[in-house]
Amino acid sequence: MKTRRHFLVQFLSVTPFSLSLQAMGQAPAVRKSVVDQNWVDPERQRNLPVRLRWPDENRFAGPWPVVIFSHGLGGTREGGSVWGEAWVDAGFVVVHVQHTGSDFNAVRSVTRTFTDQRALRSLASPEQLMARLLDVSFVLNEIEKRHSAKQDLWHLARPAQVGLAGHSFGAHTTMGMAGQRYPGFEGMKEPRLASFIAFSPTVPVVGSAQRAFERLSRPLLSITGTRDSDVVGVGATPEKRKAVFAALPSGDKAHLVLMDADHMTFAGQVGSAAEIVPRESITRELQPEHHSLVASITTDWWRATLKADSQARSSLEAPKHLGAGDLWQLKK
Repeated sequence: MKTRRHFLVQFLSVTPFSLSLQAMGQAPAVRKSVVDQNWVDPERQRNLPVRLRWPDENRFAGPWPVVIFSHGLGGTREGGSVWGEAWVDAGFVVVHVQHTGSDFNAVRSVTRTFTDQRALRSLASPEQLMARLLDVSFVLNEIEKRHSAKQDLWHLARPAQVGLAGHSFGAHTTMGMAGQRYPGFEGMKEPRLASFIAFSPTVPVVGSAQRAFERLSRPLLSITGTRDSDVVGVGATPEKRKAVFAALPSGDKAHLVLMDADHMTFAGQVGSAAEIVPRESITRELQPEHHSLVASITTDWWRATLKADSQARSSLEAPKHLGAGDLWQLKK
């Protein structure tokens, strides 16, 4: 563990982490099918707030595939709500996980302003990345346990072949669970995860991106924008985020780049939660259109990779409603 931590420190200290902070204010009203719970990992004595979205039993008989969403640095279980609403409406159980130690409460413990980049970077530590990876494994264990016990609606869910998505620090979490290799650490092996979506990922600065990603053999969709740049002062650029796709091995990989979309476009939130960092007016104006497009494409991605839906697979060959300057690529 000491060696693993040493090399994670080396890797993370120069890796551009990004931000998805939850703005202060009253939480929005949620639908009746949305349930907030606190799950406790007794082994680590760690509390994980989760938000569960259940499909409509009258529309979807089950078994329901499951998708887990991991928020960015400073986020909460409200992160990714736009995506979660789209996915549950397509018949997926969605589990939004809040990562203690790199969530909004952690940010408030070190700074009162979102412009204090040094304080924010202090939370993007190797310990927090490892904690997040273990959070996902714990959630998978908990899903299996609750499914076996027929707790709540889990008896209608499919506990295996789960999807994982994440934004910013959540994208690092997603790539790590998909098998990303770090200097001195071969990475996680989690066969229960079948497909991935990384919102605002980035290539590692240390070492070869191709080597870091060569174990990512399962389906993975990377999503970024032409204004998806640095928000915590570590040198992230849209070019570094777009470079992820080129470094991925072949085999069911896809890439979406949206013209004039910025970092907060992909947090999957609206209102004050999406306005915590300075944004260009064009990005704000295009956000509803971008959200609609991303919701559609990511839903097709889950349908194709988790449900073997041939119609969704066909739609991914040439997604509709791409804007001028948007980029869609496939790597088969």
